[in-house]
Amino acid sequence: MSDFSCVITGGGDNDGPGGADALRASVESVLGQSLRGAEAVVVLASAADPAVRTAARTLADRAPGRIRLIHADPAVRTTGALRNAGLDAANGRYVLVLTTGERLQLHACRNLWQAGESSRADLIAGRWSRAADESGKEREPSWQGELYTRSRTLARFTEAPELVVRDALVTGFCLRREAARRHGLRYEEDLAHGEILFGPLAAAAVGRIALVRRLIVTGRAVPDRARDLTALVEAHRRVANTLLARGLPELREEREKAFARDHLVPLVRSFPGLPAARRARVAAAAARALTGPVPPDLPPLERVAVTLLARGDAEGVLAAAYALSRPATVCAPLTTDADGRVTWGGEGDGKGGGGGRDASGPPLDITELGHQHRPFGELRLMNRLTRCATAEDGRLLLEGRLVLPGHSGPTPGTPLTATLEFRARGGARAVAFPVEEVRHDGNGIIWRARADVSRRLRPVGVRDTAWDARLTVQADGPDGPRSVSDLFAPQDQVAGAVRFAARPRLGLLAGDTWEPYITLKDHFALRLTARRRPARTTHRLVRYATRFRPARKAKLLVRALRRRLDRYRSRGFKTPAYNSWLTRLPVRRGSVVFESHMGTCYGDSPRALYEEIRRQGLKLHATWSYDAAPAGFPDDARLVRRWSWRYLWALARAEYWVDNQGFPQHLRKPRHTTYLQTWHGSAYKRMGFDETRVRLQNAPQRERLQRAVDRFDHFLVRSEHDVNTLARAYRLPDERLLRTGYPRNDALIAERTRSETEGRLPRPPLAEALGLADHKRTVLYAPTFRGGPGKQRRGRLLLDVREFAARFGDTHTLLVRSHYLESARLPVCPPGTVVDVSRHHDVSELLALTDVLITDYSSIMFDFVLLDRPVVLFAPDLDAYADERGSYFDLRENAPGPVTATQDELFTALAELKKSDTRYAEQRREFAERFGSYDRGDAARRTVAAVFAPGRSRHTTDHDRGAGR
Repeated sequence: MSDFSCVITGGGDNDGPGGADALRASVESVLGQSLRGAEAVVVLASAADPAVRTAARTLADRAPGRIRLIHADPAVRTTGALRNAGLDAANGRYVLVLTTGERLQLHACRNLWQAGESSRADLIAGRWSRAADESGKEREPSWQGELYTRSRTLARFTEAPELVVRDALVTGFCLRREAARRHGLRYEEDLAHGEILFGPLAAAAVGRIALVRRLIVTGRAVPDRARDLTALVEAHRRVANTLLARGLPELREEREKAFARDHLVPLVRSFPGLPAARRARVAAAAARALTGPVPPDLPPLERVAVTLLARGDAEGVLAAAYALSRPATVCAPLTTDADGRVTWGGEGDGKGGGGGRDASGPPLDITELGHQHRPFGELRLMNRLTRCATAEDGRLLLEGRLVLPGHSGPTPGTPLTATLEFRARGGARAVAFPVEEVRHDGNGIIWRARADVSRRLRPVGVRDTAWDARLTVQADGPDGPRSVSDLFAPQDQVAGAVRFAARPRLGLLAGDTWEPYITLKDHFALRLTARRRPARTTHRLVRYATRFRPARKAKLLVRALRRRLDRYRSRGFKTPAYNSWLTRLPVRRGSVVFESHMGTCYGDSPRALYEEIRRQGLKLHATWSYDAAPAGFPDDARLVRRWSWRYLWALARAEYWVDNQGFPQHLRKPRHTTYLQTWHGSAYKRMGFDETRVRLQNAPQRERLQRAVDRFDHFLVRSEHDVNTLARAYRLPDERLLRTGYPRNDALIAERTRSETEGRLPRPPLAEALGLADHKRTVLYAPTFRGGPGKQRRGRLLLDVREFAARFGDTHTLLVRSHYLESARLPVCPPGTVVDVSRHHDVSELLALTDVLITDYSSIMFDFVLLDRPVVLFAPDLDAYADERGSYFDLRENAPGPVTATQDELFTALAELKKSDTRYAEQRREFAERFGSYDRGDAARRTVAAVFAPGRSRHTTDHDRGAGR
């Protein structure tokens, strides 16, 4: 008996593509296993291709002890029957089934075997990947990351519902052979794609299950959903019925949702690439197969797509496919009812809009997409190309239809003008053509244009060979709203016979024909091609000249030079060059390098100090660093890009460094430089050497952090809490601390004084720029960063801003500021209800005009309490965060406002804000005094006097350093 039997079938009705080559790849992956006791059981159908049989025999002859050939009975034809024959013939302790073309990783069998032996599990499963696109790149399903976060053993499959909710067990798992036979586990022989059912049946039948956090199988083929939809639906239904029979209706509902997202939505996305006839056939087949209800909790566009697919509406599914890839684009007419609900499709829409109100089903609600909140000029509208042909006069004839939303846009009778434009891809050149006919047809705009591309489109012929088309529609005169849209079309829309003569500026040898085509993003475009002999010959010569041996050597030389230049531009080269040579440069007296949040903004305390220096007229030469883009900095500021050579030059020669987070750790501070670290907030979570993450680091990593902190000559603190937490956590001696408060908070104290003496109105100028109404309360939602160090990510806001707008939009405006290391895409909400201020440089300006702050455990609360305005903490994950990161105090006992754990609690606290504000007023003032006792409104002036005043240096006396005590 062997340790492992790997069953591979050949010649079945559901084998993977590739024939003999695929079989050979699967078998050789078994032979190459590091577990030498792995055998391949190859089951050949009687009707298998001769090439497959020959390949199997050749492999068996090469390794007779590890490959067994099983010739199935002629009556055995289906893949399920062949797999059952393989299960019967297997004699290994564990059995694994591979679809032809799937390949085992080198240590796959060993990893599964070891997990099975140590856990005594009957089913051992690992990760698998499949071809992501035509390039052959492998990708794992996104949901596997959560399922296999760690290796673990389950008592029952319900402890990991993804095993049966998703198609997790279609491959990459093995069974203990005794358990498989004891439970009578077999493939359904009448079911194509029986692997979808077999895995969940096995997981439900066996007891203990082991999950291995290793990649086991690669090369799984993506199913042809357009061809196999009926079989996929049938296999899914049997799984769903199995879950229901076992009393797990909630898992069945999750399974229905997952099947829609994993199979039906990708099928809809593939529609633009299918010919029209096949789209109709697939839609008809879907209408017959999808007879159950559509999962109601799908996202709106996915729900629309699946519903239209189940209705067999081929044109509607095509529009939904465009919408899925472009969620912000209106791809069908919209209808708004008396309650303000927006539905997909218009009344009597029969022009490919999706038929949202036909007799086959109820209207499809897409209100939450927020299209109704955008006017005509701001909406992205679907412009469907309906005809591409050659006009009678030889020009390019294009006809199309621009979708109009029901709530906005030009009405019938509104004067309309339009322009068709072709723009060179990657360049600024564009050529415009007038549109001959443009008219309103109820819920869309019909247009028709003829373009003399042969005469007017004159490319150079080298890099401008592709030109994209777009249409501009102007409503109600030159001052009216206008819509700019690309032209969309399925891949088979443009006939290959439609071509036009081209006249490149480099002559006909550069190309002679304009050929319309559809891009991979479904846009209509023109490309310059060579169809006549002179141009074709030239193109062949150019192709040959760029590929023969000298050209290849030249390319290798250029590539080597680029790599060398990239090395000179890399941080790995710049860091030692800076530390060894640039730090020896002489100091430039009076030069200061400012940086805020690693160059991402112009704000915080460095900005306050910079402006105080300018106000006092000190003769200092300031340089600001920026990262990514220089937008938002003063026009007259001297800017250097972070990590550029100019940046390193400025740091090496600067007399002062000023930042609020930390200049790059690997850069040494020159001896002549004074480093002022303003920091960016008081500490609730554990910092520095108090962090568990840092304590678990090795000695060199901790030493690198210590060297970076030792560069600080001055460190600003705003209370003794900072001294006992931040200063201790970063091992800063008391003589380096400046007890001046934070310069950024001077503006908040000034705003509090102004509002107490003069009232809250008028608001700061920023309120008008953001469109904030005086009669509405301004609420700022500013959550903290939840990722790890050095990781920038797209986060999901815990607060449902759309629900906030629905509940409080009439009386409140919500400002959303995600952390500078994160980004979050906000849904479209009614105007004046939600404003994204994440990219605003200075948070102090936002705090000054905020009436209520919503945060979690962000340090922003320590600053906002200086305004003595209400704070509401919304931290559903407070306990988990405190356990993972650690904290310096109990937030619930010391909070400056109510601490809420659910959205309902948060909304209740906002609705009863007057009551809670009175209850927490004294606690909020105590919080401000405890954590901001040194913030007195003159921190910038005192810091400048302590650091930059004439005669001051990093050798300031202890008496001066303690000036703020």
